[in-house]
Amino acid sequence: MIRKLAFLFTPFVIGALPAHSQAVEVNGIAAKVNGSVITKNEVAFMLSPLYSQLVTQFPRRGPEFEKQFTEAREKILQELIDRRIILDEFKQIGASIKPNLIDEEVKRQIRELYNSDEAKFREELKKSRMTMDGYREMTREKMVVQAMRAQQFSDAPPPLPNEVQNEYDEVKSTLRDVAQDKISFRKIFIPASDPENPIASPETQLALAEDIAKQAKEGKSFEDLAKTYSKDAFAELGGLQENLPRTDLSPEFSAILFDAPENQAIGPLLDPRGFTIVVVISKSLGPAPALSTVRPMVEERVRRKKTSAQYDRWIESRRKRAMITRSGN
Repeated sequence: MIRKLAFLFTPFVIGALPAHSQAVEVNGIAAKVNGSVITKNEVAFMLSPLYSQLVTQFPRRGPEFEKQFTEAREKILQELIDRRIILDEFKQIGASIKPNLIDEEVKRQIRELYNSDEAKFREELKKSRMTMDGYREMTREKMVVQAMRAQQFSDAPPPLPNEVQNEYDEVKSTLRDVAQDKISFRKIFIPASDPENPIASPETQLALAEDIAKQAKEGKSFEDLAKTYSKDAFAELGGLQENLPRTDLSPEFSAILFDAPENQAIGPLLDPRGFTIVVVISKSLGPAPALSTVRPMVEERVRRKKTSAQYDRWIESRRKRAMITRSGN
């Protein structure tokens, strides 16, 4: 069984390459909306799954890493700002969400973002200095906003049967039970330090991994490359690992692999002990729920699409009226 890829903020130093020591500063204020504070803790926690994935995907960081990281942070902060605006707009209504629905939503997020690994989830909570109660409150606010938006635009045309079916076909793979996903792939592992080569460094090992990945992408046999260069227990098998449950992989590693096209080398990816190059052979996805069990949610998605332009105009008018202050990153 493959070891879990456990993300480390600073697994090792690669020369003088730029590196963030953490996802984002977790103390202080990210923004204020009408006097209501959005903390950097909130932003950091929501950003942490993607940040872990980006660090894994871009060992050298670089411009593309910075671009995607900045875009993701801005999107999350804007979402939190809009959430505060909508909560202010509708606080007089006294809307409430039943505790059991909040529990179900938290479970869903742990399942989809952390491969059902509650320990990993709580580890990220701790890193972001956020309590479980704080996270439940964030989740409650998000659900209240969704309910308020639905109420605000309740006059939207009702979804037609073909619209519901089309929407379901589009999103059903994202609703599946990812804990039942399985994957087969070949992997080449290059350690950050090589006992057989005392002059090897993380920088030279990364350069080696990049060269191997280049050969694989140019068509050289991945199996042969794995047998020649890989330094793990699967090297003699050409790096082959078959029908591995998604839950045996770290969330960031599995997110990259399950999004990757088949039969195409990806990497090198950052590993706690080195660098990994992978070619996905096949994927077996967990079952999606029947339309009958998720119809209300799918219908709501259709309504939201129909009212998206109307909503954009509405929220922009509220942004202009709100007192919004953003701190520096």
